[in-house]
Amino acid sequence: MTRTTALLTDHYELTMLQAALAGGTAERRCVFELFSRSLPDGRRYGVVAGVGRALDALEAFRFDQESLDALDGVVDEPTLAWLSAYRFSGDVQGYGEGETYFPGSPLLVVEASFAEAVLLETVLLSIYNHDSAIAAAASRMTRAAGDRPCIEMGSRRTHEEAAVAAARAAYVAGFEATSNLAARHRWGVPSTGTSAHSFTLLHDTEADAFRVQVDSLGVGTTLLVDTYDVAEAVRLGVEVAGTGLGAVRLDSGDLGVLAHQVREQLDSLGAHDTRIVVTSDLDEYAIAGLGAAPVDGYGVGTQLVTGSGHPTCGMVYKLVAREDSRGEMEPVAKRSSKKASFGGRKWAHRHLGTDGYAEAEVVGTGPAPDPGPRSRDLLVPLVRAGEVVGREPLADARARHLASREELPLAAQSMSRGEPVLPTRRVDPTTGG
Repeated sequence: MTRTTALLTDHYELTMLQAALAGGTAERRCVFELFSRSLPDGRRYGVVAGVGRALDALEAFRFDQESLDALDGVVDEPTLAWLSAYRFSGDVQGYGEGETYFPGSPLLVVEASFAEAVLLETVLLSIYNHDSAIAAAASRMTRAAGDRPCIEMGSRRTHEEAAVAAARAAYVAGFEATSNLAARHRWGVPSTGTSAHSFTLLHDTEADAFRVQVDSLGVGTTLLVDTYDVAEAVRLGVEVAGTGLGAVRLDSGDLGVLAHQVREQLDSLGAHDTRIVVTSDLDEYAIAGLGAAPVDGYGVGTQLVTGSGHPTCGMVYKLVAREDSRGEMEPVAKRSSKKASFGGRKWAHRHLGTDGYAEAEVVGTGPAPDPGPRSRDLLVPLVRAGEVVGREPLADARARHLASREELPLAAQSMSRGEPVLPTRRVDPTTGG
């Protein structure tokens, strides 16, 4: 049985619900939108991730008896009775998982009663903010790596559940595999791994460790060669496994210099096809710096699972439209300084230039126009009348991300800090702008 996600929320969501129920406004039809006012400082684009996880969380958002018991003293009995029958029955649209995004992009549009929609704020934001931060970092890393594969291996550097989510988000943004077996089990992310330094230290000699590993895992395995002396370990590795040795891994030192030395040594020993994999606190800048080195793959841990300096995206979940006393929807917006929002239910198009590259994110209110031949609609249906309709294989999200990233202007490839590579143009039918 899927564990409920109903308590993955904040206290004030439920006190708002209680007051709205008592005040007779809880059933007003509302539109909430999840978006980011800006990208993390210096980032050129964002990446949407966590959509599939959010849909699962929405389906599991049920107040069972244990959850209701935990709310004793938080809300009153009429509110508990309402929560006991909670089922989301609204509609949700959003950007497809893997899509790139920009400031003001309506990443998720939730339409339901106030009571149903407001309760989802915290769980949706926690998933989107975390997973999108990881995916954005992963996208920069895989872009820097080019055709060389990246492996996610940061489970030991974050919370155990965050590790599973991070592996999934990294896979969406182009990583080839993970070390995390829970991500393999839950999401089908390919897993990989061989040995750590402790395995070498367990044995009387490095040659013994290599021999046992090769006998068990085959000559295609990856040997960790920096426990003692790299050159000697490379020699022993080829001696034990032969010239068909799959790969060697470097986890310390000046990786660029060592990669050149190891490549030369492997070639001299006839192991021309043996690959070189590097690890050790890599980020997108280190990966880019190794572009000229004879490296065949990267293992990335700490910097990936912490968003490479930006562990959250600053996304918010705001009410943008509500039913008025006449039963008609009207736009509403927060007007406070520096945190003003753009009222009204949004549509979003990506406008392309004649060269095929994206030129702008166009976001508007009112009836959505036909995108036309040089634009595409960014919102896809995710939930209809409470039923999930937007679940998809991770392979589809991976393909969407690659296509969306390749569509961006060439400035998106830059590792340097800068403004978003696409402007967000607002279209308001009431003002004509």
